[in-house]
Amino acid sequence: MSFKILTLNNIALAGLERLPRDRYEVASEIGHPDAVMVRSADMHKADIPASVKAIGRAGAGVNNIPVEQMSQRGIPVFNAPGANANAVKELVVGGMLLAARNLAEAWDYVRTLDGNAEELHRAVESGKKKFVGFELPGRSIGVIGLGAIGVEVANTALALGMEVIGFDPRITVQRAWQLDSGVRQATSIDELFSRSQIITVHVPLAEGTRGLVNADRLALMKPGGILLNFARGEIVDDAAAIAALDAGGLGRYVTDFPTAANKSHPKVIALPHLGASTREAEENCAIMVAEHLRDFLENGNIRHSVNFPESILPRMSGNTRLAIANANVPNMVGQISTELATAGLNISDLLNKSRGEIAYTLLDVDGEVPPGVLERLAGIQGVLSLRVAPGTA
Repeated sequence: MSFKILTLNNIALAGLERLPRDRYEVASEIGHPDAVMVRSADMHKADIPASVKAIGRAGAGVNNIPVEQMSQRGIPVFNAPGANANAVKELVVGGMLLAARNLAEAWDYVRTLDGNAEELHRAVESGKKKFVGFELPGRSIGVIGLGAIGVEVANTALALGMEVIGFDPRITVQRAWQLDSGVRQATSIDELFSRSQIITVHVPLAEGTRGLVNADRLALMKPGGILLNFARGEIVDDAAAIAALDAGGLGRYVTDFPTAANKSHPKVIALPHLGASTREAEENCAIMVAEHLRDFLENGNIRHSVNFPESILPRMSGNTRLAIANANVPNMVGQISTELATAGLNISDLLNKSRGEIAYTLLDVDGEVPPGVLERLAGIQGVLSLRVAPGTA
């Protein structure tokens, strides 16, 4: 069996090469695709074909994908968390240095200078005092969000000699193991703001994080502090940040999300969304999401989905695998099992996981499943999607 993959952006070749050509047809224009690979294209108003079984975002954020709509259709949305972590971490460090040493303004100053060598030398020596900055060791930095990127930023800042304070009430065991023991814990976001001279945010955009950095919290920062936003623009209340800059409480705002209001402000360093814009990050993201899509299409396994539970069931040869997405309500597995038993089909292995309103079931049955049984399973109230995963171990 072969699969069709629709690409909505240029996906790094290193990722596409993970999809064997004898089993995958990949194109930017293709009919009846089984899956979509996307980077930044906005899919909210797109007509997503009924044939689509999965969407893979070659990056971390999925704000350009109608995730809730896909959940209702039983379609998992995959992303590539951590694949761009090093790229973003390096940009955060670069942003700190730009702000701490006034590098952008100093560069602009030098580019305006005219005259011969002696005049240029005098101008450089007389003008440099306007750009006196500070060093990072000993400065306190608050890291909001200790996922893949936040952990890298925290560990790097600690290695630079900074006092690092972290806050993440949902930190995973995996990330906790990766976090340097020297990182101190804040018990609340407000506490973190009050203890930090530099703040950097690394949380996804959601209703609970929109406007997370607001006027009240900025007022808690030490005077002349630096705010870094390489997560999502809406996480920072732009008007509040500009007001804090104008009042002098906030010293600098470094953001990867320019707006009409902030891009020309003298205390703002606005960059054109460079967070994951490295060849290495693009390749890492494409590789990760291609492998996730392949494992799902061939085996039904789900890794790093933003709307479905992590579901991994090893394959055994000689069995037929069913992948079923359904509403997370009682007795779904019972109804599915009853239909299979009525058809005389033995379940050799089963995995059932849930996440919020979505449940996902992988079943391996002995022998082939007749089409009539598949139709009856698909007709169970609450079943969102059902298919036979063709791969073998």
